[in-house]
Order: sequence, then C-alpha cells, then structure tokens
Amino acid sequence: MSAILRIGCASAFWGDTASAAAQLVERGGIDFLVFDYLAEITMSILAARRMRNADEGYATDFVEHVMAPLLPQLREKNIRVVANAGGVNPLACKRALEAVAEKAGIALKVAVVLGDDLLPRRKDFADCREIDSGASMPPTLVSMNAYLGAFPIARALDAGADVVVTGRCVDSAVALGPMIHAFGWRETDYDRLAAGSVAGHIIECGAQCTGGNFTDWEQVRDGYADMGFPIVEVEPTGAFVVTKPEGTGGMVSVHTVLEQMLYEIGDPRAYLLPDVAVDFTDVCLEQVGEQQVRVTGARGQAPTDTYKVSATYPAGMRCAALFMIGGIDAAKKGRASANGVVDKVRRQLLAAGLGDFSGVDIHCIGAEESYGPHARPGAQATREVVVKIAVQHPNPKALKLFAREIAQAATGMAPGFTGYFGGGRPEPHMIPKLFSTLVPKSKVPVEVAIGDARLAVEVPAAGGFVPPSEPAGDAASATIRDPVTIPLVRLALARSGDKGDHANIGVIARDPQYMPYIHAALTTEAVRGWFAHVLAGGDQGRVQRWMLPGTHSLNFLLHHALGGGGAGSLRTDPQGKAFAQMLLDFPVPVPRGLLPAV
Repeated sequence: MSAILRIGCASAFWGDTASAAAQLVERGGIDFLVFDYLAEITMSILAARRMRNADEGYATDFVEHVMAPLLPQLREKNIRVVANAGGVNPLACKRALEAVAEKAGIALKVAVVLGDDLLPRRKDFADCREIDSGASMPPTLVSMNAYLGAFPIARALDAGADVVVTGRCVDSAVALGPMIHAFGWRETDYDRLAAGSVAGHIIECGAQCTGGNFTDWEQVRDGYADMGFPIVEVEPTGAFVVTKPEGTGGMVSVHTVLEQMLYEIGDPRAYLLPDVAVDFTDVCLEQVGEQQVRVTGARGQAPTDTYKVSATYPAGMRCAALFMIGGIDAAKKGRASANGVVDKVRRQLLAAGLGDFSGVDIHCIGAEESYGPHARPGAQATREVVVKIAVQHPNPKALKLFAREIAQAATGMAPGFTGYFGGGRPEPHMIPKLFSTLVPKSKVPVEVAIGDARLAVEVPAAGGFVPPSEPAGDAASATIRDPVTIPLVRLALARSGDKGDHANIGVIARDPQYMPYIHAALTTEAVRGWFAHVLAGGDQGRVQRWMLPGTHSLNFLLHHALGGGGAGSLRTDPQGKAFAQMLLDFPVPVPRGLLPAV
C-alpha cells in the first residue's frame, strides 16, 4: 500500500444506488470500499424483520446486489470492504457473505464487530434518561444500539479481515477504521483522528459531497444520470483530498464539499464521536485541481466516557394518504376535502368509543404551505396540488376506518379529484419513535468475531472531553449606507438536515466579503422568527448559531423544529431537508453595489 490511502464510499443509506460500488471498484483505484447503510428508522425496520425471521435484520442488498457480483474484482484488485450493513444481525450478514463467497469459489475472511446491540441488556440501562427531555426509558423497545467507534474496525482489519461488517457505529467510523489500521494512529492522536473523522463525515453521504443536493444544482444537473461517488486520498498526517472517479458526473468543488461538511454537525466546536471530539471551526478547504479539494485544519480532543445510544419504541400507529386535486383554487378545495374526511372519521371514532386522533397533519403540496407566512403571494391560488393527510392513533382499527373513508373524497367532495396514490387504501404502520440516551463505555464490551475466534477490543473509556462555552451572543448590526435588500441565495449556499427532532442548517458565504452582512442579518432571533411556524413554542424552540471562520460559514441548530423528527413526525419534511432552501429566501441588507448586476 502506498503512503496515500484511497477510500471510496458507495452508499449513503440503505436503498442507495447499487451502481456506485461497481463504479468505485472499476474506475476508482481505491484501497478500501466503505458503505453507510444505517439510520435510526432503518434500525427499527431491521429489528422488525429479525423478529419475523432470525436470519434477517441486516442489509440484504449489500450481500445480494453489491458484494456477490463484485467479489471477483474485489479479490483481483485487493480491495478491502467495511460496511455497517450488519444492522441488528451482523452475524447473519457474515454467514450470508461467506455463503456467496463459497458459491463463487472465493476465500473470504469476514469479521464482525459486536457489542452495539444493547436490546438484550436493556434492563442493565433501565435508569437511563433521554438526552433532551430527561424522560425515563419506555417500557417496550424495538431496538437499542450504541454508536460504536472506529478502533474495533481497525482491530478487525489488523486481524486480516477482507470484509468488516458492523452493526451500529458512527457513520464516519467505516472510513476512520481503515485509516487507523493503515497508519497506525493511536488512541491519543486526536488531531489525526479528528481529520480522519472529517474525511469520513464528508464521504459518508455518498454523492452529497460530489454535487448531490447542491445549492447551485444547475451546475451539476447534466451529470445526474452518472453521479460520481466520493473518494478521499488520505495522508498519514490526516490531511486529505476529496475527489471522484474520472469521467463521472457531479462536481468536486470547495462548495460541494463544504456543504456536506456542515451537514448535521450541530455544534461545530464539539462534534462528539466515540474516538474523538472534533472541532470543525478552523478547517480549511482548497481547490487543488480539477475535481480535487484538499482539506486541512481539523482539531481534536479526548472523547467523552459515554456512548450515544439510539433506541426506538412503538408510539402508536399512523396512516397517510395522498391524492391529487386540480382546477381553480386547488389548494382550498384540497384542504376542505381533507378536513371533511378527518372530521367525518373523527365523529365516527368518538361514537365508537375509540377516542380522537392523537395527531393530524394536512399538507397541500404545491401551495408552498411549508413556507408558512413566507409563501409567495398567490401560492394558494395554484391550480394543481397533491394533498397529504397523515393521522395518528393508538388503535389500528381507527386507522383502518380512516383508510376506508378516504375514497369518498373522489365523488362526494370538491371537484378535480384525479389521483389516488399508493395503489389502493393506505395501510396503518407502527410509529417507531426515537429515544436517545448516553451509557458508560465501561458497560459496553466490544469484540470482533473472525473465523471461529472472538477478539476482545479494549476501547478507551476514561473520557476527558471538556465542553466548550456557550456560543457568543449576536453581534450588533453595522450601519449600512445606501442599503439594498437581496435574498440570501445571492450571498450564500446552504444545506440542511436533522439531528433527531432538531434541524441543522449550514450557511456558506459565496465570497468572504459577504460574511459580515450574512452574520449581521442571520441572528438567532431572526432565524427563529423565520421558522416560527415550525418551531416548538417557548424555550423548546430555541435557535443556536456558531461561526466557522476557517470556511466563512455559519451553522444553526433549530431545536424541536421537526414535529418529533424522523418516523415519529407526521410532517411532510420530518428531517428538515428543505429548511436550507427556505432560508435562502431570507432578505439580507447589503451596500448597494456589493454584488455584480445579475
């Protein structure tokens, strides 16, 4: 292996394109191929599958559609693989991999990292409290997994594994583990571990750093059919270059990489991982070649002495229906029809003694209702919308009644009803709600299974992390002579996502000279006011802001802005994916003449 380690990431989530792995293997010149499959909702889905069949509970796509066809090339090119495809049943994933390798006549050494699944030991952690609310642990859990780090992966690679399968680990660990193995980084090499974690974080969402979800999407759209997936070229110091296979679609620029770097990081001074606490604030990005961005400046300190644990529990049932309605005042007609359906079913529920819905969300998609008071004048007058009705109730009988009554809107309510999506009546589904907590590392033994051996992995548990002080308050706005107001999008790019029930928005100045005006306009109160229609009331709906001087950017965390977040939310955007797009319309005062004429 050369002094430069090349790692390619072929999956951002369970369900991502299966073509990315072949692209990286055939055209990437990589040493390691890594995959990120897991999210909180994914864990609950996999747990439900394991309950039905003891041999399931892992990402079967990884074995059947990715590894099986690529095994000969992986062996020929000596590419090793790390994936968190094990879900809640990594040993079953190991057996399935070994079976397809045996069928192909290829000797494959598969290792599994074990220890993240705490569900069988949930009673040992019965006194745990939810991180935000302080609530006690629910009596019934569907899944309970600790976010493990990268050192167990490195241990498996040290033992000679060709493929390392994990259950729940932090997303960046699948890339950091190979770096620790290749470069011999120690547990106290915090700056190197931080740099490797930044590299892993940048590529963990696949094409999101190579032009996917990019603010200036029109620069990239011609490559959508063959998006390049990311490669990091890592040096022993931790500095790295982000690139992609030659000739593929997409774009690797300072801005595409930086949008992903800010994605879902919360406090950029304290991105807490099992192996290191990362400080992003002085990270610098430099375009060093076509489709090549060099990243330096990450700093790290000791991690905490706890693992974050994500558990899911059943929180009632939900049912959602979509229908299209067209014509004059489509949104008004659609909302009136949706309210009619809900009111009719509500009366029947109360008459049957089943009780009211525990949650209702009606959204006319196409009428800019997500924008609340910032919708454009006349948006409600659109002549075509899709109406979403989502309801929640503890009793599936109530939701089946709702599903039966939806159809009446086609003939008994407003005109223009023309599409009913989903291929029939909607079915009720369990709501897997997230419960996040912390558990001592000392109570979570970790081991690697390889061959017939079980290797204990010693993970530093002493902690040592020192929390930073609260971010400074908003600076006073400077006086702008001869001001003109323009939308934020002319000054900045932005990317958003979720942190549980909180929304994260990163904002990047297009030019460093724009940052003083962005900073003055986007105060915490201003952002809170802009999103008041989605934020929880009172102190729960607070907004935090941090500066990242190294990249001329800001990061915001909007607390309790997602209606419960993820699968626990009835909203149309439960992960805040469109929040950055909404913020880009924010009016910013600047001096006349600051920007070139459009």
